[in-house]
Amino acid sequence: MPAPQTLTLRRPDDWHLHLRDGAMLADVVPHTAARFARAIIMPNLKPPVTTVDQATAYRERILAAVPADVDFTPLMTLYLTDNTSAGEVTRAKDSGIVFGVKLYPAGATTHSDAGVTDVRHTYKALEAMQTAGLPLLVHGEATDPAVDVFDREAVFIEQTLIPLLKDFPELKVVFEHITTADAVALVREAGDQVGATVTPQHILMNRNALFQGGIRPHHYCLPVLKRERHRKAIMDVLAEGHPRFFLGTDSAPHPKGAKESACGCAGIYSAHGAIELYAEAFEQAGALAHLEAFASLNGPRFYGLPVNEDRITLVKQDWEVPGEYPLGGETVVPLRAGEKIGWRLG
Repeated sequence: MPAPQTLTLRRPDDWHLHLRDGAMLADVVPHTAARFARAIIMPNLKPPVTTVDQATAYRERILAAVPADVDFTPLMTLYLTDNTSAGEVTRAKDSGIVFGVKLYPAGATTHSDAGVTDVRHTYKALEAMQTAGLPLLVHGEATDPAVDVFDREAVFIEQTLIPLLKDFPELKVVFEHITTADAVALVREAGDQVGATVTPQHILMNRNALFQGGIRPHHYCLPVLKRERHRKAIMDVLAEGHPRFFLGTDSAPHPKGAKESACGCAGIYSAHGAIELYAEAFEQAGALAHLEAFASLNGPRFYGLPVNEDRITLVKQDWEVPGEYPLGGETVVPLRAGEKIGWRLG
């Protein structure tokens, strides 16, 4: 029997990750640390991480959950509010541990109630970020209840993001977890100061996955999965090797009961097999030759950080994902639970 196909990559980074806090950390951090050297950590805790002091304390809690034999660096972010000061932005840049500031439109997603009510309220902070070279990380959805949920990204681009880019032409912006052809076009046409992260779910599934055999709460995330033409537009730009699109899982652990409820939480947990899922998507698109740049090179280039020198190996071999993983005394149902992934970590 011939040996299975292998794929060796520079160790990748995750440029969009939720780890939560408290007892959950010990269960979810090892999954990410086994695959990624660094990760941009989302600040939407309760209460949100709005200051450098809070980010420093949170970073220490994350590091305490990293297995002793693994080298993993959390890259911290601050949560942008209507009241974020230019001084706090300067402190963040000078801290050496904060690598971005996250814009959540108020009410857009999990733990976003303290988010920005009007982006114009943040202009002093954005001016300071533009001067300091500190990236703005954008959850790009309009929150007006009159906007159809499947149009929220496109409306945000038109009403908020395009004007913001005109007002701050030198501001580095990461359009996170893009889900539409509209977002692909925006990033393509923007200058080098605009990049985008892409999740595994948004290149492996379209919105039909929400309704396979009934409601599938573990496929529900925000932004929601979109039509097939949008999934294809995103995968097409990755398959051509565009340098301003990079890996960001948006892996978001929620207890099983919080997902399987009358009003289930938005978020998909993918950290358990993230790079393997991306390999599957790139293989399906005939684009494995571009996986390393997407996973390991484009993100560091955009953030101005060195690439990782160590390597990981992926093996072309099926493995079955457990139905649940521990999560701080409860359980989380991962993406592809009880099903197979076509690549495994060597």
